[in-house]
Amino acid sequence: MANNSDNPADPFKKALAEATKVMANNPELTINYTVDPSGISGDSIRLPQISRRMSREEVLVARGTSDALALYHRYHNERTHARYLPEGGIAQEIYEAMETARCEALGARDMPGTAGNIDAKIASETDRLGYRDIKDRSEVPLSAAAGYLIRNLATGRELPEGAQNVLNLWRDFLETQAGKTIENVSDQLEDQSQFAKFARQVITDLGYGDQLGNDPDNMNDEDEEQFQDETDEDNDPDSTGEEDSQEENSDANPEQSQEEQQDAGQASVSLDDDASDDMSEETELPEGESPTEPPAPQPISEADPNYKVFAHEYDEEVHAEELAEPIELERLRAYLDQQLEPLKGAVSRLANKLQRRLQAQQNRSWLFDLEEGILDAGRLARVVANPTTPLSFKMEQDTEFRDTVVTLLLDNSGSMRGRPISIAAICADVLARTLERCSVKVEILGFTTRAWKGGQSRERWLNDGRPQQPGRLNDLRHIIYKGADAPWRRSRPNLGLMMKEGLLKENIDGEALEWAHRRMVARAEQRKILMVISDGAPVDDSTLSVNPANYLEKHLRDVIDMVDHRKSVELLAIGIGHDVTRYYERAVTITDVEQLAGAMTEQLAALFDTDPRARARAIGFKKIG
Repeated sequence: MANNSDNPADPFKKALAEATKVMANNPELTINYTVDPSGISGDSIRLPQISRRMSREEVLVARGTSDALALYHRYHNERTHARYLPEGGIAQEIYEAMETARCEALGARDMPGTAGNIDAKIASETDRLGYRDIKDRSEVPLSAAAGYLIRNLATGRELPEGAQNVLNLWRDFLETQAGKTIENVSDQLEDQSQFAKFARQVITDLGYGDQLGNDPDNMNDEDEEQFQDETDEDNDPDSTGEEDSQEENSDANPEQSQEEQQDAGQASVSLDDDASDDMSEETELPEGESPTEPPAPQPISEADPNYKVFAHEYDEEVHAEELAEPIELERLRAYLDQQLEPLKGAVSRLANKLQRRLQAQQNRSWLFDLEEGILDAGRLARVVANPTTPLSFKMEQDTEFRDTVVTLLLDNSGSMRGRPISIAAICADVLARTLERCSVKVEILGFTTRAWKGGQSRERWLNDGRPQQPGRLNDLRHIIYKGADAPWRRSRPNLGLMMKEGLLKENIDGEALEWAHRRMVARAEQRKILMVISDGAPVDDSTLSVNPANYLEKHLRDVIDMVDHRKSVELLAIGIGHDVTRYYERAVTITDVEQLAGAMTEQLAALFDTDPRARARAIGFKKIG
C-alpha cells in the first residue's frame, strides 16, 4: 500500500537518475538532488532539487541539466582536458566553454532528444542572468559567446533567445577574428585532443594566445613525464604522497588535525622559550626590545579558523559613489524611481504602518496594579468575584526606547538581476527613510565579487602552479551604500548603483555576513538588527571548482552559528524565490518579489514588538505565498 506522505516527485527523480546513468554510460554514478550548484565531482552528479509541485520549468531544467552533465561525463576525458588547458583566466574560460559545447553537440548528434532538453536549461540560465536584455557585449563574458557559437555551428540549431542575443552581440568579433578556424568545427568534435588543439587556435585568433602557456605537444621527455606524474597523482584516489595523505587525514578527522597543530604549536613555543633563555644569558638586549617571535597570523574567519582565502589583496570594500560618476548615479537613481512608481501606494502604507508601530512603542506604555490613577476595567472581574479585593488602577508613562541600528545586507549576485534587485533596492530605500524618522539608524550594505569566475585571485593561483585546496578563489567586492551615521538625503542616489549593468556577479555570503557583523559589533548602539536579503546559496564557480562542493555553504553556516551564539546582533533573513530557512533560524521565504516590501516591514515591525508571543508569531519559520 502506497504511503500518502511520499513525495510525488520521487518517481520522476528516480527515473531521471537512471536515465542519467544510462546516458553517461556509467551505472556506478551517484545522483544527488540538491539546492547547491549543479555539477560533477568524480562519479557523483549534482542535479537541481525538484519540489513536490513539479512545475514544468523545474522538470525541464532538471532534464536539461541531467542530459548536459551526463554527456560531459560520457565524452570528456579529464587528462586530455588538463593536458591542453591554458594558463590564463580568460583563455581558460573560453577553452572550458568550448569543451562543454563540444560534449553537448556530440550528444545532440548521437541522441537528438537531448538537444531540446539542453535548450531549456540554457534558456533558464540566460533568463536568470538577464542575457536577453543586454545591449552591450562588454556586459557578458566572451567565453559564453564562444560556447554558444560552437554549439550553434556544430548542431545547426537555433539558440534560446537570451543565448542568441549574446551571440549576436559578439558574432562580428568572433567571425572576424576566428572565422576561418571555426569553419570546420563539425570535423573536430569526435577527437577531444584534436578539438583541444582547435580550441587553443581559436583562443590565439581571439587575441589571448599569450595566456595559453607552453605547447603540450612540444614538451620534452622530462616535462612529459612530470605532467603524467602530476595528472596520475591528481586522478588516483589511492595516491599515498606525503602531502596528500596529510590533507586526507586533515579532511577525514579535522579534530585530530587541530589537536596535532596545537601540539606542534606548543612544542614550537617551548623551543622558542628555551632559545630566549639562552639568549638572555649570553647577551643583554637593548632596552625596549625582546627576542619574541612574530605573532602567528590571525585566522581569516572568526567563525571557522580552517576557512582559507587564497589572496586578500584583490578584495575591496568600497563606497557606492566610488563605483560610478555622480551623473551616472543620478541617472540610475531616476531609473529606480520609475520602478518605484507603481508600488508607491502599497509601500507607503507599509512604511506608515511600521512608523506608527515604532513611534507608539517609543512614546507610551502602561503601569498596572497601582493604588491610584485610571481605573483598570480589565481587572474589575476580580472585584466582582471577591468584593474584598481592592480596586486596581493603571497609569500611562513614557517609554525609554532603546538606541537601535539596523543593517540591511543585500545580495548583489547575478541571479538577483532584474526585478529582484529593483525591489530590494526600493525596499531598502523606503525602510531607511522610515526608520530614520523614528530615530533608528540604518546601514545599507551589498556584496558581490569583482569578477566572474575568479578574477585576479584565480590568475595568481594559476601562475603559482594551481596549489590544491586553495580556499576562496575570487576577488570580493563589499559595497557601502549608506553608512549608519550618514544622512539619508546624502546617500539617496547611491542605491541607484544596483541598477548598473555589470555590477552583479557572484555571491560569497559567509564572508559578507561576517563583514557586516563586525561593523555592527563595533557600534555603540544598545540594540543591533541585521537583515540579510538573498536569493539562495552562496555560489562562486571558481572557488567551488577546486574546493569541496559545500565549502562556501559550510562557512556561511559557521558564521550564522557564531552570530547566533554571541547574541550581540539579532539576525534574520528574507529569501527571494529560495528557501533560506535551512540556514537562518529566523527567516521568511517569499515566492514573488512583489511581496518583499511587506515581508521586510512586517519582520522589522515584529522585532520591535514588546509582546514575545506576537514576535514569535511574526518571526520564525514562515513562508509567504
